[in-house]
Amino acid sequence: MLIEKIEINNFRLLKNVSLSLQDRTTVIVGRNNSGKTSLTEIFRRFSKRDKFKLEDFSLSSISDFSKALKAKLDGEKDSLVRELLPSIDMSLILNYEENVDDYGVLTNFIIDLDEKLTKTQIKISYRLKDGKIEGFFSELEDENFPDFIEKIRERIPYFYDFEIIAIDIQDLANTSKTELENYKRLIRTDFINAQRWLDDETIKENDVLGKVLSSIFSNASKESAPIEMQEKSKELDEVVKQIQKTVDTDFNSKVQALIPALKIMGYPGLSDPKFTTKTSFDAKTIIEKNTRLLYEKSQGITLPETYNGLGSRNLIFILFHLFDYFRQYQSDETQAKNHIIFIEEPEAHLHPQMQEVFIRKLYEIAETFTNQLNGGKKWPVQFIVTTHSTHIANEAKFDSIRYFLTKGEGTDLQTYIKDLNVEYNKPENDNDKSFIHKYLTLTKCDLFFADKAIMIEGPTERILMPEFIKKLNKENLSSQFVSTVEIGGAYAHHFYKFLDFLELKTLIITDLDSTKAEKTEKGIKYKACIVSEGEKTSNSGIIKWFECKDENGNDKENVDLIEIRSKGMNDKIQGTRRIAYQIDEDSQKCCGRSFEDAFIIANSTLFGIHETNGIDLELKAYDEAHNYTSKKTDFAIKYAFEVSEWEIPHYIKEGLIWLSEKEPDKVLSTDVIK
Repeated sequence: MLIEKIEINNFRLLKNVSLSLQDRTTVIVGRNNSGKTSLTEIFRRFSKRDKFKLEDFSLSSISDFSKALKAKLDGEKDSLVRELLPSIDMSLILNYEENVDDYGVLTNFIIDLDEKLTKTQIKISYRLKDGKIEGFFSELEDENFPDFIEKIRERIPYFYDFEIIAIDIQDLANTSKTELENYKRLIRTDFINAQRWLDDETIKENDVLGKVLSSIFSNASKESAPIEMQEKSKELDEVVKQIQKTVDTDFNSKVQALIPALKIMGYPGLSDPKFTTKTSFDAKTIIEKNTRLLYEKSQGITLPETYNGLGSRNLIFILFHLFDYFRQYQSDETQAKNHIIFIEEPEAHLHPQMQEVFIRKLYEIAETFTNQLNGGKKWPVQFIVTTHSTHIANEAKFDSIRYFLTKGEGTDLQTYIKDLNVEYNKPENDNDKSFIHKYLTLTKCDLFFADKAIMIEGPTERILMPEFIKKLNKENLSSQFVSTVEIGGAYAHHFYKFLDFLELKTLIITDLDSTKAEKTEKGIKYKACIVSEGEKTSNSGIIKWFECKDENGNDKENVDLIEIRSKGMNDKIQGTRRIAYQIDEDSQKCCGRSFEDAFIIANSTLFGIHETNGIDLELKAYDEAHNYTSKKTDFAIKYAFEVSEWEIPHYIKEGLIWLSEKEPDKVLSTDVIK
């Protein structure tokens, strides 16, 4: 059985979200405080039956308590009052096609009569108990009652409880209540938390992994555990029993000799009792409290677990937990139809290559357990991995990425979930999808986690960009996580739809690439030239931006330069992205073709150029820039570290000012890729 979709309402930032899951591994990415942890937490609350608090309700739903009270005081029916009261809800769409021959506990959740249907829906709610409206609102005279919110906070744990219903997905009005325990038997939920305390020196080295080993032993001891597990458990018990016999004879007799008879104390009334000792062992306690993980070295030397690196310990910790959870699943009297495991931030202490291997191999671990330890019977596990790692995000399958984005202000602040699997499964996006995934995998760029982004042509702009931002002195840029991505003018257009998908405010800095026609043996060709002589632009990023087409509807190879140079500010902005290419410097009245040209024009005296404006300056800058064609990195390093008194080219300054401006938060359509 697979969980195909999760829908959540009114839990913290997850006000109204829908999340589809991959059959194997789903990777959750996004900026800090975007709701990733809340997804894990709502599953934890429902699976552990931990009560919610007022603060767990979405901010916008708090006012619904006041609306419900007002409706009650106005004499409205209880059904309407209950409808107004907020609840925290989680719905799961299940596909049980693999279980049609063995429903088991699924029978509690299948209420349709269609034999061909293999999907059902479960809705779990934390809501007001039936018949408790009067008690919940007792002594509250109006919604402005002093300490109204405080009263509501106190009453929620007493008047709210869990409710679970099965829903016919073909007839949503057809529902049936069931017990939460049935849900817990149907879907097993486990967690590997982000805080694993591996670097906390106050915790004994055997505490972390010893408890996992103890859990594995406990599950092996159950009557419902597989036979081979029970046999290993019994062998351990036999070893402990042999130790116990020795303790009961030799060891306890020696301990007894250490205890003086009470009559020696000479205290009245204490001479009659005679004490003896009994020291007991059990395998579980020995494993949990006294077993350490050691690493074998040469010449018979063993090193403690803490002597190994934190990355290795973290990976071992995760693997041990996965094995433990698998054994727990095996040992359950009623095996769950689905096992969902949340792994938070597996990248902790792992070097980049290890992070990439981990996400690639994660499901292979499950398949190994299935084939080697479960007789080939499938372990029905689905992994949800939350991460801040660019290496994990970019190495994961593109279709498995779910992007969490927070938008809005005040009570309207909430999370939106973007599904790359949906957006990039359209045939027209295949080329962009292939390019972006390869690019992300190769470069490990961090667009998924950035506050803003700058896309640039090459290494010169990349090296100088921190200096540009520093000189501009805009706090919104210097205090935010701005990702700088080197992509080149010929490929930037592949990212346009992806940036729209991320709703990431992005400045795309590219070159004007002016050309003019020249006759050649093969016909008319467009060659590079200064802007004032130019007729066309060959920059594909610019051409794609303005959707310049020929009479057949195909993208033009060259576009009229005058048309491109006449574009205003609004033309250069599309949604959350803006393009910036060379424009005239204010006083020089000429324009560069490339970044180097523009930088030289803006700072002509630094290069010993005496012309101050017009075509003469443009020609001098163009010729000077050619001196750096093969030395662009040297050019950038010189003006980044050696020479500091210079001006930012106007087109870059204009773009960075736009990027630094704080936009009012808007709720944009999630269907941004057409």
